[in-house]
Amino acid sequence: MAIISPFRALRPQPALASKVASLPYDVLNSAEARIVTGDNPYSFLHITKAEIDLPEGTDIHSEKVYRKAEDNLSIFRDQKILFTDEQPYYYIYQLTMNGKSQTGLVSVSAVADYEKDIIKKHELTRPEKELDRINHMRITGAQTGNVFLAYKTNKNLSTLISDWKKSHPPAYDFVADDGIGHIIWVVDQSEIIQSISDIFKNEIPFTYIADGHHRAASAAKVKDALGDKASPEAEYFLTTLFPADELRILDYNRVVKDLSGLTTADFLKKLEQDFRVEKVNAAFSPDRLHRFGMYLENQWYRLEARAGSFRKDPIGVLDVTILQENILSPLLGIGDPRTDDRIDFVGGIRGLGELEKRVDSGNMKIAFSLYPVSMDQLFNIADSGEIMPPKSTWFEPKLRDGLLTHLIR
Repeated sequence: MAIISPFRALRPQPALASKVASLPYDVLNSAEARIVTGDNPYSFLHITKAEIDLPEGTDIHSEKVYRKAEDNLSIFRDQKILFTDEQPYYYIYQLTMNGKSQTGLVSVSAVADYEKDIIKKHELTRPEKELDRINHMRITGAQTGNVFLAYKTNKNLSTLISDWKKSHPPAYDFVADDGIGHIIWVVDQSEIIQSISDIFKNEIPFTYIADGHHRAASAAKVKDALGDKASPEAEYFLTTLFPADELRILDYNRVVKDLSGLTTADFLKKLEQDFRVEKVNAAFSPDRLHRFGMYLENQWYRLEARAGSFRKDPIGVLDVTILQENILSPLLGIGDPRTDDRIDFVGGIRGLGELEKRVDSGNMKIAFSLYPVSMDQLFNIADSGEIMPPKSTWFEPKLRDGLLTHLIR
């Protein structure tokens, strides 16, 4: 069963919450972060992307960047921009986008559960990305980024969280510049805290990483590296847990730079082997599994995978796998999409217009739109111990950094 715990969050003064809250470190590059922070000295990006406070061109993985993050975090605490709760609490975090809300429980989850696969994974991690988070956690002594976990919906927990929201005022309530609403409640009653812990201990056997595989892996490695010097807090890592019935995975689309030497006519002919190919008059967003949109030379196409052209196992049946095994690898020569610089990935939040823009600009030659992976597919793959292809899932809205931080030192 899943082990979660309340924790003493480092968090902003209520009047500063909207200024402190920032997008996750891996959503923005350094140049974008400099623009976003502008003249906002309270942005948590000064901690998660501290290179913005160093000369342009500074190696973002250098020791001086992590030390600057450590210094900035100390300044935020010294100036009382951030304070630490005196007792360990759970926190309820509601996000609202386009009129739809989803509510998660912010806690810390046991590193031991991650190591024992009680916290289930569905993606591989990259050593260089792990090292970045390891160094940031180790030097700052803080877990500044949330690991986004899902669990199979539990009625008792949903009722408890709903009742708390209705009967208690929030600690934070604001709408960010991108229109996404953020509301956080502090669960500070011991009997409710115990009830939440008991529900996970007795009724929720597994949790599933939806987003944040690198942050989770890094937290585990930091704990191991500290060895006997690890604090009790380092045995846990920062997580926000959402019930499956409130989550929706968005499409994660692909753009490719060239046709790998094929003419357009030859490429379309080869596609016919595994797909029914039809021209359409407008941008095509797939309306069901095994259908794909394709944009090539100012023309949208609808592709439908032919019966028998793909594997039926939990991984083979995924549309990202079908695209990879039937188009990207054999026709376009992209064997490993994690390392090939001819391919890029576009989150569905950007819309199909972004795919057209990338192709029409001449930067890319061809774009593919995909039907999103379902939560059931994610659970089934994680339960089977299989690994999804890279860039299979895109979740929105994103949790903000800086609102709730877990200190491990």
